[in-house]
Amino acid sequence: MSLHYQNIIVAVDGSAEADRAFKKAAVLAKDNDANLIIAHVIDTRSFATVAAYDQAIASKTDEFANELIDKYIDMAASVGIVKVKKIIEFGSPKIVIPKDIAKKFNADLIVCGATGLNAVERFIIGSVSEGITRNAPCDVLIVRGIIE
Repeated sequence: MSLHYQNIIVAVDGSAEADRAFKKAAVLAKDNDANLIIAHVIDTRSFATVAAYDQAIASKTDEFANELIDKYIDMAASVGIVKVKKIIEFGSPKIVIPKDIAKKFNADLIVCGATGLNAVERFIIGSVSEGITRNAPCDVLIVRGIIE
């Protein structure tokens, strides 16, 4: 078993926890000279309900996702990481990240925040990080916030 990571996925959603996860993933990618795959999954379950009322929401959601990942790409470039991929998918993040994205990019590590933006879903059906951990074909690093 290798202790060297080659393909690191970091799941981002715009939360402070995702920012911390990105920073850890960036350090690991740089230290391992690994590919850094920055992934954002637009949750279609909540998206479909909102889209029924506001047709422009699809455009706004896509714009948010692109701006979010572009910000992280710029941050990666600023610390010298050049092997970066941008992934935007639709579906359930806790399924799409470990089952689709991880397999597509032959990931050997997925980095995510312990909590994200959707506290209601976490309470009712479990967190995204829990789902990623349960379904991942590789190592998972869950980054926790600073406890004060």
